[in-house]
Amino acid sequence: MVGGLIVGWRIDGSAGAAVAAVALLLWLRFAVLWPGIYLGLTFRGEGSLMAVQVLVWPVAFTSNLFVAPETMPAWLESLAQWNPVSATAAACRELFGNPTGITDGVLADHAVLLAFAWPAALTAVFVPLAARAYRRLGS
Repeated sequence: MVGGLIVGWRIDGSAGAAVAAVALLLWLRFAVLWPGIYLGLTFRGEGSLMAVQVLVWPVAFTSNLFVAPETMPAWLESLAQWNPVSATAAACRELFGNPTGITDGVLADHAVLLAFAWPAALTAVFVPLAARAYRRLGS
């Protein structure tokens, strides 16, 4: 954020909305740690780390971080609309008061809700799986 501010980006929303946007970013970060923890506890060997890291790229590149979903082929637009990273990016852009460029689809109407729901779902699924994998590792 500091780098963005240095090059001219500004928060055009309220201070409370900006705090909510940062909270959503941290919430997503917390949530995506758990699949990594689970996979790290489940996979064995040195090559497993590379396999887990490779999984990150498709999630980032099938989101709306770099390109508006409306400009994508239909199948990729659907993936981008339902991507957790897309939801958080669209919600943060909305909360920071910056234009999203998204004019239709689920993200245009429910970005903040999805930005909260996706990390909640990821956490609900992967925390118990990671805990079970950790218990198995200890026994």
